Amino acid sequence: MQGAKPMTPILQSTLLFIFVCSVCAQSLPPSKPDGFVYGTHLIDRDSILIEAFLDPVCPDSRDAWPPLKQVLEHYGSRVRLVVHLLPLPYHDHAFVSSRAIHIVNNLNSSATFKMLEWFFKHQEKFYNAQTRNLSRNFVVNEIVKSAAKVLGRSYYGAVESGFNDRKTDLKTRVSFKFSALRGVYGTPTFFINGFVLPDAGNSVDFSGWKTILDQLIDKKRPKEENLHFFLDLVAWEFGFVLERVKLFLLFDIVVKFSDM
Repeated sequence: MQGAKPMTPILQSTLLFIFVCSVCAQSLPPSKPDGFVYGTHLIDRDSILIEAFLDPVCPDSRDAWPPLKQVLEHYGSRVRLVVHLLPLPYHDHAFVSSRAIHIVNNLNSSATFKMLEWFFKHQEKFYNAQTRNLSRNFVVNEIVKSAAKVLGRSYYGAVESGFNDRKTDLKTRVSFKFSALRGVYGTPTFFINGFVLPDAGNSVDFSGWKTILDQLIDKKRPKEENLHFFLDLVAWEFGFVLERVKLFLLFDIVVKFSDM
């Protein structure tokens, strides 16, 4: 989000009102929730949800990505990530870059984050200053060529057609509207279990993530440890009771304990 002037509260409120009105004007909600789920490993239903709002051509989004990946590798199934694309209006090619990621995801979902990382690696090519004298068609053609390299050259025609498909345009708009609906106006912005982290627009390093997540994970441990201790105690106390009675009582006690 470099180069952006801070918005006044009145301007923020005005923009948010306009965005929300445009969301409300949409006749139907999207058929699927917005966002790209990172990884393919099994997810624990009690895992901590991180939502990241990123712009493919935002330097701060780029800098936030490596430590975020490190977090996912460190915590495994205890943490899950959903990435939402927010093409910032003052980045000239943010929308077309985000649209390219939607197109790639439609063609091969396993390449979605490869495309995002390609933009992070090469985003300087699409900065405002570097493309000031280039036409939009030229920039789109460059992105199509690059996406075909990420997916495989045989996908060139499909990627090119994707930019003529109204559905990919609408999906990119939905991502923008979803961000506005959540009150997000800068990147990167992070939510943990639905609550926004402070300092939107700034990247978080690994130690910063660890400080936050360790506290949340530690809060879960006492309940789990107490439950294991309780189950061991019940098993010992009823160790010599008939199997059917023991199982019945164990089940009854565990249910009552979980309701406390």
